[in-house]
Amino acid sequence: MVFFIWRKKEKFGLADKKKQFAVIGLGRFGGSICKELFRMGYQVLAIDINEAKVTEFSQYATHAVIANSADEKALLSLGIRNFEHVVVAIGDDIQTSILTTLVLKELNLPNVWVKAQNAYHHKVLEKIGADRIIHPEHDMGIRIAQHLTSEKIVDYIELSNEYSIVELLATSKVHNKSLIDLNIRAKFGCTILAIKRGEDVNVSPMPEEVIIEKDLLIVIGHKNDLKRFEDEGL
Repeated sequence: MVFFIWRKKEKFGLADKKKQFAVIGLGRFGGSICKELFRMGYQVLAIDINEAKVTEFSQYATHAVIANSADEKALLSLGIRNFEHVVVAIGDDIQTSILTTLVLKELNLPNVWVKAQNAYHHKVLEKIGADRIIHPEHDMGIRIAQHLTSEKIVDYIELSNEYSIVELLATSKVHNKSLIDLNIRAKFGCTILAIKRGEDVNVSPMPEEVIIEKDLLIVIGHKNDLKRFEDEGL
């Protein structure tokens, strides 16, 4: 397939010091990843089959390319083997997503993260070796549901079917009490990873650390234990 490249820097090469990322599919999900990686100063190769998308994201990528990502020759010509991290964020075209992932894994790319549309898509991606499978709508739905059902939950990250990290708002119930006083790990089986107070973040707080009302507590644990801590401990 014919493709065009908008060049902003020298061609990607193995000598580049910073991590290099390729983002395939420039819809809302892939486009957001592309913009954020570029803003953070990383080298980003943006790929889409849609010329308008490529033109739009040429200002947010080191290179922006029109290419059929399921075409192995096209990817090889772009030096895709030089990339340690590739995100396949193709939207509704499940077939192209699967074929692209298959090509990338056959080329021995070490980190291929793929957006899945549904359970069937997820199952196929697992079988062909995708290194991480992402369900952005599902994950965001869980986070929003957690926010809606609890005034104490500020943020929520699902680690697995059983374990999560939550950001909980400290209430007057724990005001001026130390971690020793609260004994959270023994009582609830949860661990406080950090305490955020304004702009200050205390990572791995000491047992003597005192919690103030409206502190943000970053807590990890089993979902049942986290819920029990939220209901009974705060």
